[in-house]
Amino acid sequence: MDENSVERPLLLSRGAERVKKTPLFVSWAKWILKFVIWVIFLAWAALIFFIPAQSVNEAFEKWAQLTSGSVFGITGSIFLVFSGPVLIIAFLSIAYLLISGEEELHERKASTKPRFCLWTFPVLVDGPFGVVSATELIGIVLFVVYVIWAVYAYTTQILSVISQFQYTLKQKSCLILEYLGLRFGTTGLYCLAFLFLPVARGSVLLRLIDIPFEHATRYHVWLGHLTMLLFTLHGLFYIIAWTIEGDLLQEILEWKDIGVANLAGVISLAAGLLMWMTSLHPVRKQKFELFFYTHQLYVIFVVFLALHVGDFVFSIAAGGIFLFILDRFLRFCQSRRTVDIISAKCLPCGTVELMLSKPGNLRYNALSFIFLRVRELSWLQWHPFSVSSSPLDGKYHLSVLIKVLGEWTEKLRGNIMNGFEADLHLQPQTKITASVEGPYGHELPYHLMYENLILVAGGIGISPFLAILSDILHRTRERKPCLPRNILIVWAVKRSNELPLLSTNDMESICPFFSDKLNLEIRIFVTRESQPLLEEGLVHEATNSSPPMSDSCSMSVLVGTGNNIWSGLYVISSTLGFVIIIYILDIFYINPYDISSWWYKGLLFVICMLASVFIFGGIVVGLWHLWERQNAAKEACKDDRIMVEKMQNNEIVAHKDSCQQKLASSTNSYYGSRPDFKGIFGDISEKWGCVDIGVIVCGPPTLQTSVAKEIRSHNIRRQHHHPIFHFNSHSFDL
Repeated sequence: MDENSVERPLLLSRGAERVKKTPLFVSWAKWILKFVIWVIFLAWAALIFFIPAQSVNEAFEKWAQLTSGSVFGITGSIFLVFSGPVLIIAFLSIAYLLISGEEELHERKASTKPRFCLWTFPVLVDGPFGVVSATELIGIVLFVVYVIWAVYAYTTQILSVISQFQYTLKQKSCLILEYLGLRFGTTGLYCLAFLFLPVARGSVLLRLIDIPFEHATRYHVWLGHLTMLLFTLHGLFYIIAWTIEGDLLQEILEWKDIGVANLAGVISLAAGLLMWMTSLHPVRKQKFELFFYTHQLYVIFVVFLALHVGDFVFSIAAGGIFLFILDRFLRFCQSRRTVDIISAKCLPCGTVELMLSKPGNLRYNALSFIFLRVRELSWLQWHPFSVSSSPLDGKYHLSVLIKVLGEWTEKLRGNIMNGFEADLHLQPQTKITASVEGPYGHELPYHLMYENLILVAGGIGISPFLAILSDILHRTRERKPCLPRNILIVWAVKRSNELPLLSTNDMESICPFFSDKLNLEIRIFVTRESQPLLEEGLVHEATNSSPPMSDSCSMSVLVGTGNNIWSGLYVISSTLGFVIIIYILDIFYINPYDISSWWYKGLLFVICMLASVFIFGGIVVGLWHLWERQNAAKEACKDDRIMVEKMQNNEIVAHKDSCQQKLASSTNSYYGSRPDFKGIFGDISEKWGCVDIGVIVCGPPTLQTSVAKEIRSHNIRRQHHHPIFHFNSHSFDL
């Protein structure tokens, strides 16, 4: 099929559904909300950037002193300036998501001319940061410039002060070291204000800017390195100064009531250093469990940081930490539910396919992923997996493909095989008890935003692309808005026994005659085999097992793409509850009893944050759970739904042959070679012409680097009649 076989985008094809236009007042409301959010964010970022300047710092200190006599004191003043903007943006984000609904994506049409996008243009492809887009590079540069500017400003200030007095060299050295140590710690706190935002997996902020959690973790890693570097310098400078003064041990063990509690700071820094060292890539790759368990020390790090600096200094970074606590509590509530495994299948290539039960109102898209825990294997280990099914495949289930690579996945496959053998011998099956967090992912499925798609997969990285194909085929059949019409799949595998993974989707049964409506080409590269195996044409049957269901439960909708109204009520009620608890504590305890200890007030501040989430947020979560159960009760009997979906899945098997024949004409296999992306992109450039092409990569870092390098090269050297390639990554790496 050539590129002219499809004349018009499916979104604009004859007979397709017409998308209802957004009312004018809704568009205006969205524009106003966006404008206000940007103004608040830029003002907040500008304050943090310029506060090292002496004039700005003095103006802020005067304002803090003027408002120190208010109900909440200086703590309230600092919290309002540094943490308040984050929470206000979260409130506005909830309003924006509520009025946006799901219409924004469907209103987008294919552009007539290709355009460069900063966030999809790879600038750096080799280096410690991995593949970095132009937008990400701008963010990195801004943070580096901020740190350099802050160090310069603070150094200039202390030198100008010291020059006015007659100090000995020893006194000057100690003063400079202690002052710079203090300022490194302050700058680290400003970075800490951003650090917890990317790891709030279901955060409304990530959903607002449409950054999925697997991308946001990179920003958390970068910010973590910068923050811990600043805190380490903070502690190191003080240690050197105390050593010069000769009272190192006394200073380290000091725990003041009025002032900074040094010992608490040492404990917090020690916990942070342990997290930092075990999160370095070599350790994380070789000893993932050590990294995972050590990272739970963030509780010690945060609590003792509050004890170290007191409530008013801690409030600088409290906004991001509070949003993380909100997300963590929701995840805890969601993960306590046992989720039914409808079916478990062991494929011949060493891959496990699990079908999990979900409620009908749980939303996700074809590029979502979940965190999965199997209690029979481990009570603590959570593993991320891409969803391999489209939300249109079934209303009450989703599927994941799990490649057997390590000890945990090997045990999972063994449990499923034991269950299959128990079926054959009529013995009791091995029970599999699953818990799920998520789904997480893009708020809007960006694979539907491109008329032309190149999907590059390495090994099990084909999993999310199976979901994309299924999603596009379902939308095509049901005449739903769908831009993609030209799709190229480039799949690199080590062995040919992985090829049957493509057969998990029966394209012909999903959308009959899809080849007349979709230009699909598949190029498979088998890298470790020089020629096809003799038995390649044989059908390898999978081992099926249906584990015994526990309590007929489906996964919860509390996080991920949960209900916007309930999640909004949860955030707002918890925040208002925090203000109320702080107010009551000040009126009836702190002020009457003249509580002045910094570390104690810091501890009370953290307790109030937790109590507001558990009490006020917990009430909303309880009501949300009751609402969810009532909705589930109104739906049809779950056993009937599952049986219907199982019957549908069984019917798919009957159409495998027709699907294989249809795919054969559009599938090319290459043995003993790796994908030549320079040739592939060059061929596509001539074939598809001057268009936007979305490239989505799911695979190891080397694959991402190779693709990003060619995209950068083609975009820089492109001619006017060639396309613009847009790089998107879907690989998850903790």
